[in-house]
Amino acid sequence: MDTALVLPILVALLFGLTVGLVGGFVLSDRTRGRGIGLGPDNREVKETVVAVDRSVQQTMNSHVALLQQELRHVNDQVVTLRRERAEQDGRLVSGLEHTMAATAQLADTTTSLRDALASPKSRGQWGERMAEDVLQMAGFVEGVNYGKQVRLPGGTIPDYTFHLPRGHSVHMDVKFPIDNYLRWLESTSGAVDERETFEKAFRKDVRARVKELAGRDYVDPSTVDYVLLFIPNESVYGFLHEHDPNLIDFALGQKVVLCSPTSLFAVLAVIRQSVDNFMLEQRSDSILDSLVGLRDQWQRFLDSASKIGRGLAAAQNGFDELTGPRARQFEKRLDQLEGMRDGPSIEPPSPAPSAAPLSVTIDGREVPSSTTGAPPAELRQVQ
Repeated sequence: MDTALVLPILVALLFGLTVGLVGGFVLSDRTRGRGIGLGPDNREVKETVVAVDRSVQQTMNSHVALLQQELRHVNDQVVTLRRERAEQDGRLVSGLEHTMAATAQLADTTTSLRDALASPKSRGQWGERMAEDVLQMAGFVEGVNYGKQVRLPGGTIPDYTFHLPRGHSVHMDVKFPIDNYLRWLESTSGAVDERETFEKAFRKDVRARVKELAGRDYVDPSTVDYVLLFIPNESVYGFLHEHDPNLIDFALGQKVVLCSPTSLFAVLAVIRQSVDNFMLEQRSDSILDSLVGLRDQWQRFLDSASKIGRGLAAAQNGFDELTGPRARQFEKRLDQLEGMRDGPSIEPPSPAPSAAPLSVTIDGREVPSSTTGAPPAELRQVQ
């Protein structure tokens, strides 16, 4: 029986026992106070007992009715709780089944991923995909900021070649050994020796990969002094830092820089900033050269303007002289001609055979001229 049903019954029994004790106590008290025995012929005692019993019975009946009502209410609540619990259990079971299905699907996906990463070619494709995402986030464009699978003069082919200013470049390889790391993840935590074996093998694979990359002649006079090795997973990168702290120094000694997706983004940002600074420097030099040329052209412009100014000044002086004294002299001659046209007609003297004085007729009078051939005073006055 449920606890919800047992508890109200116990409460009812305790309540009835309490009422019976109280009734007995009252009856005993009345009997002692009056000094009356409990003999069979005592009618008053019998009536009192009957009254108490009736009162107790009524009280019990009322309380029993209340308890039955409460029990029915509790029973309804218990039924409701059972139904809700059944629904919750159903939802829980459905959720567990969905979780189990998702877990099984995740396990299948993990198995497929593990099988895919077991191939070096697949690992290279996965690393290239991760590197492409980082390059896209950094704003790099293939053919502009970097090249893929570009053959070097020595015959080696790096996965990526980033272009730097002044004809320099930096190479990056994305193929990374991860087999023993996956085996380390799959091994149980109880198999300590097995996990240590896989861990050592993984660290050995990484160091061998660093040495292999250092021997591929990715560093030459046309490149920077280091080559990038891309680790396409942050967990693997953190695992190496935790279990092989000296790996970074070892890689730098081999001119190899280990890059996770996050650190590769930082390296690409530095490359992008160096290219931008170089372009800005080139533009600054071009601007300075343009300023020097502009100064030279400005000086030539001033010289030509000065020559034109001198020519204009000479033309202005000639124009002023033309419109000034020359024009006045010309107008004076014109006025003389106009005066001679509007004055009396003068007949030129006919040549004389002798040096006899000549005469000129002016206003009907005959005026003798001088023997020197100069005009008479009257004619000079007319002029």
